[in-house]
Amino acid sequence: MDMTELNARIVEALLIASETPVTQSRLNECLDDGHQIDLDKAVDYLNTLYEEHGHSFLIKGVAGGYQLVTKKDYEGYIRRFLNRSGRIRLSYAALETLAIIAYKQPVSRPDIDAIRGVNSEGVISTLLERDLIAVQGRSDAPGRPLLYGVTQEFLRYFGLNSTSDLPRLKELKEILQAHSEDYAYREDVPDEMINIPEEKDHDDREESDPDTSQRMNHETE
Repeated sequence: MDMTELNARIVEALLIASETPVTQSRLNECLDDGHQIDLDKAVDYLNTLYEEHGHSFLIKGVAGGYQLVTKKDYEGYIRRFLNRSGRIRLSYAALETLAIIAYKQPVSRPDIDAIRGVNSEGVISTLLERDLIAVQGRSDAPGRPLLYGVTQEFLRYFGLNSTSDLPRLKELKEILQAHSEDYAYREDVPDEMINIPEEKDHDDREESDPDTSQRMNHETE
């Protein structure tokens, strides 16, 4: 076995064992003195092998590191499997609130309430407990409400490398509507409820990675 293959196998083993994205710095901590592995090159090598052999998964950049993810082709099977496993999923209300925060961060609770048309205090508390959002400061508005933004855990949860990888707003709305029945908590979701303002450059972004959409649809906590 040559060093390229050995290094790739080491990286593959770490990717399988790790619950969080593997970064170059974390990889370096695992290696013996004098042993160096270029994580990017090892990932490229493994992904080439996976593609050649038709595997159902690949390695993807997530939250500043790398993680094994399944291909979109198997999304339906995975969603049904996870739904039957009894694992708790985010409610539609939580997904909607999370989307607002992701696209408008830093954003205050009054602004979130105004966009959703309902009180979001409970949902925000849940998202804070699950480390999907964090306080990023205070607004200069009257009362100086807290400002919220998404976390590294949010990126890991949805399989994103950065917030710039988020789907376009139009695509996100379609995802939320099409898959709202997958979640443990279900609300009736008329079109007007998915009313995240389409501003800035998000809708001008190029087509999103299909694996990103897939993970946003079926990833569990």
